[in-house]
Amino acid sequence: MLLDLRDVSKSYPSADGPIPVLSGIALSMAAGETLALTGESGSGKSTLLHLVGGLDSADGGVIEVEGRDIARAADRDRAALRRGTVGVVFQQFNLIPSLDVAANIAFQARLAARHDPDLCAALATRLGLAAQLGKYPEQLSGGQQQRVAIARTLAARPRLVLADEPTGNLDEASADTVLDAMLELVAESGAGLLMVTHSERLAARMGRRLHLAQGRLA
Repeated sequence: MLLDLRDVSKSYPSADGPIPVLSGIALSMAAGETLALTGESGSGKSTLLHLVGGLDSADGGVIEVEGRDIARAADRDRAALRRGTVGVVFQQFNLIPSLDVAANIAFQARLAARHDPDLCAALATRLGLAAQLGKYPEQLSGGQQQRVAIARTLAARPRLVLADEPTGNLDEASADTVLDAMLELVAESGAGLLMVTHSERLAARMGRRLHLAQGRLA
């Protein structure tokens, strides 16, 4: 099993007491599986992705990635997981301003000691970035920056890809191109893909989908 969540809960503090965000979450994914996570804004989709990626801590439950419980792992172990096993595509891009597009794409793969220049070049071409490799993030549109962020994640060949609205800044045609690339690469590598999306059309292309409402999966 690539990913296994059991009875995961998460709440955030407030002046009036804890606000529950996730409750009793159970979810599993096998290697090579693609899963769409849908739900209204504020339903906890991004929170769930952050827990799986080790970017936040659950209040309770088990979160296992390839058999390792990251819910109780130390920060350095979670960081190592993101370098070598889990790739995250953020809504905010998080590109490095001082690096050009080519270096940004290669960055995560270099950290994971998996840099493959041919793969980086192929991803740039597939995602329409071949003419932008010498530019810097500030010279790109939001859609181009999102594609660079996706290429950076895929270039490291993670075992599990977590994507938070990865096509949110793209038009429909570009969104299809990006999802094509993501599905092709995870299929080639046997990785899993867990994608948060508001798009019913894109969710329908995934192997399976779950809906999050009021902190629970259905």
